[in-house]
Amino acid sequence: MNIDRAIFAFGGFMVLVSLLLSQVHSPYWLWFTAFVGANLLQSAFTGFCPAAKVVKLFGMKSGEAFK
Repeated sequence: MNIDRAIFAFGGFMVLVSLLLSQVHSPYWLWFTAFVGANLLQSAFTGFCPAAKVVKLFGMKSGEAFK
């Protein structure tokens, strides 16, 4: 697994968890969903992803999207 796949999996997992929490606990969890989406959108244009920097510190190989 490379950084790209890890970040996409992590983003998808966070969206699904926040959607579940918005149904079970509070609709305010949808703000977290919006935050994850905004972060994915800005990383598509800038190539900068804070989560990718953290994952890289753990020694995961780079992919094509996040260097």
